[in-house]
Amino acid sequence: MSLLELKGVKKIYQQGKIEVPALRGVDLKVEQGEFSTIFGPSGSGKTTLLNMIGCLDTPTEGEIRLNGNKVSDLSRKALAMTRRFNIGFVFQSYNLIPVLTAYENVEFAIRLIDHTSDLQIKEKVLKILDEVGLKGLENRRPNELSGGEKQRVAIARALVKEPKLVLADEPTANLDSKNATDVVKIMVKMNKELGTTFIFSTHDPMVMEYAHRYINLKDGMISADKRKEAKGV
Repeated sequence: MSLLELKGVKKIYQQGKIEVPALRGVDLKVEQGEFSTIFGPSGSGKTTLLNMIGCLDTPTEGEIRLNGNKVSDLSRKALAMTRRFNIGFVFQSYNLIPVLTAYENVEFAIRLIDHTSDLQIKEKVLKILDEVGLKGLENRRPNELSGGEKQRVAIARALVKEPKLVLADEPTANLDSKNATDVVKIMVKMNKELGTTFIFSTHDPMVMEYAHRYINLKDGMISADKRKEAKGV
């Protein structure tokens, strides 16, 4: 059984009396443990497709299955629980809570799903912050961190709950080449060690070098879907 399956997924946005098709019929299967990129020009539907996969939006037509469950059959509460427990998000703009420290941003994510002891939660948070290279920066707030460090906090926040799937929307767009490479290598390491499935939306050729699969989206449709040998860390 595939982790993720899309069949004939279409998304049409209404702008006044005008219909704007963002996705025109996407068929896609993703297996557990894949490290894939979705690429294409601006306006090709990449972010819309990630929003569908992440249960942040619903298709106008078609079917999405996650872990074998038909997403359209889930209640609003069940969808929220699916996002909370099974999906991690890494955004281009980081989306950190500015008044919280790096530690607290990550802790907040795991406290939503983990009701073990404070000590166990602390151990998990410190471990993931160490793994993404933020040891010693736990008490800094986002405005005291560089762009690369903020993105590492975002990655830690996404991974601390050990989701089956992580969706990353242009995660390297605001980073210089060294920081971009560093954060991608962190995710490659997590993919190999934890078996976490990653799907990136990207324009960055460097990200594609590390992917096992790249999916070309053009005008809301998949125009190419290729697998390749990924670059090692």
